[in-house]
Amino acid sequence: MSTQSANQYPPAVVPDRLFDDAEAENRWRARFHAPRISTPDWARDAPDANIYVSNASGVWEVYAWNRATNEHRRVTDRPNGTMHATPSPDGEWIWWFDDTDGDEFGSWVREPFAATEGSKPEKGVPDVHDGYPAGLEIGANLVAVGVSTDDGSELFARIGGETHRFYSHADDAGIASLSRDESLIAISHSEHGDSRHPALRVLATDGFGTVAEKWDGEGKGLSALEFSPLPGDQRLLVLHERRGREELLVWDVRADTETEIELDLPGEVVAGWYPDARALLVVHFHEGRSSLYRYDLDTAELSSVDTPAGRIGGAGVRPDGTVEYSWSSAAEPTAVRSRTTDGSDTILLEPPGDRAPGSEPVTDAFVEGVGGRIHALVSRPSNAPDGPLPTVFSLHGGPHAADEDRFSAYRATWLDAGFAVVEVNYRGSTGYGSAWRDAIEGRPGLTELEDVASVHDWAVQSGLSDPAKCVVNGASWGGYLSLLALGTQPTRWAAGVAGVPVADYVAAYEDEMEQLRSFDRALFGGSPEDVPAVYAECSPLTYVDAVTAPVLVLAGDNDPRCPIRQIENYLDRLAGRDLHHEFYRYDAGHGSLVIAETIKQTSIEVHFALRALGLR
Repeated sequence: MSTQSANQYPPAVVPDRLFDDAEAENRWRARFHAPRISTPDWARDAPDANIYVSNASGVWEVYAWNRATNEHRRVTDRPNGTMHATPSPDGEWIWWFDDTDGDEFGSWVREPFAATEGSKPEKGVPDVHDGYPAGLEIGANLVAVGVSTDDGSELFARIGGETHRFYSHADDAGIASLSRDESLIAISHSEHGDSRHPALRVLATDGFGTVAEKWDGEGKGLSALEFSPLPGDQRLLVLHERRGREELLVWDVRADTETEIELDLPGEVVAGWYPDARALLVVHFHEGRSSLYRYDLDTAELSSVDTPAGRIGGAGVRPDGTVEYSWSSAAEPTAVRSRTTDGSDTILLEPPGDRAPGSEPVTDAFVEGVGGRIHALVSRPSNAPDGPLPTVFSLHGGPHAADEDRFSAYRATWLDAGFAVVEVNYRGSTGYGSAWRDAIEGRPGLTELEDVASVHDWAVQSGLSDPAKCVVNGASWGGYLSLLALGTQPTRWAAGVAGVPVADYVAAYEDEMEQLRSFDRALFGGSPEDVPAVYAECSPLTYVDAVTAPVLVLAGDNDPRCPIRQIENYLDRLAGRDLHHEFYRYDAGHGSLVIAETIKQTSIEVHFALRALGLR
């Protein structure tokens, strides 16, 4: 067994192995090592030119796939991986975001789709400064790129060899969509002061004058999905939340008319166009599961694109009407599939290597809480003994995200170690309506933990969980909630694991990227100077002296979202107490795209919990 040095803080223990049984040890590692692949993204005017991201090399990188020749090649090769890329419409170029060691600060670069000897990436828009990405749209004659820095947001367009800065503002903004004929560009902005509920503006690219505006008022955001794929068609597909959940509308920008699309589906939706612009491919999310539908705009007919229960991780419609999508469930690993217009469904892409071993299914729990009915996903280890189990309450990040019935090598490792896993879609989660998502405003963190407490009570009372062996765990916002839970609910938790957390909210606000500061101002009701009492009440640092359970913290040196200084502030306070705590620090940003590093961190977390509960 080895240890990892982490400055003056007690280092986390890195176990040589998690399980004595060789089969179990090989199985959990194989789930992470098994190559995975994203749904391909093809060039609009050259659909044989495709890109995807895969971990086949051991690091998540961008790959090119020429469908005409069935040739695949790795495009990027960076120590900390690459996840964000898109092809140019003509299929000649691949654009990818080049940051520094996972810090998300950098610029878009491009390189030829077809590899040529000696070719190197070049900056896509040479005279645009580096920053955090705020959207990219590539046309045949125009490239629009958004950049965010501490000074706010700037939007640029390069036309005919000249770059124009056509928008700047102190508040968050971004490039949203470019019309097919490149005459219109839609941007998202928060000039009204609330980046969580943005407004839309459409500008003409021949001078960048405003063509149309749309804002639904306080607490009701609008998101531009994409313009129609047909030349001359100025319809923009938009998400709105006028009736308390995210729904679709089609906005004819030139005519300034709109058509709301009311679907008889519970939950929430997102969508994209079919190539002929006469139908939409709708991704429907409800209670932790997603499904696909075709919506015919002429007849208003909604028809199912039959997929099994689970999670749709990405989907698109090919020029011939074939739907390509990724799918997984908690029990079955991800597959990229193809459904043709005649209804046949086959595996589209399989990366080289062995498929990941399966895991256990999830079941649903619905628990009444102070703010309404809470949905949780529950997993039990195979062959679990009768009686209450050690349980990890795994809290998702975001906060605007949701846990789903999807395959997770991480969840499966906890199950293999004998833990039940409870994933709580607390208030703040998406997919359960606007009121549920926005209920945390003005009191973030503490509101979510009321829901976690209700689910914890249910898990204990139902006989699922051993009250003396409950672990709170999460990363990013989930890491923040874990630290906050340890300080505000100390009697509930036997241990806590916090990955890349917010630990000292005032210091985090000072150091984080401007896009998150804008988000925090909307969430908290202002900056720390405006509402200091709210930040103090909702910061884990305020409650650090009340923590009684062992604590493990993991953090990246280059994290722009949950910066390292504020985590060190929390650890400094822990260091003055007689409390077992450990720290693991790694050279990356907000998480890692390197599979070996992910395996290492998972082993640290599970081993820590087993030791803290006296199970190892």
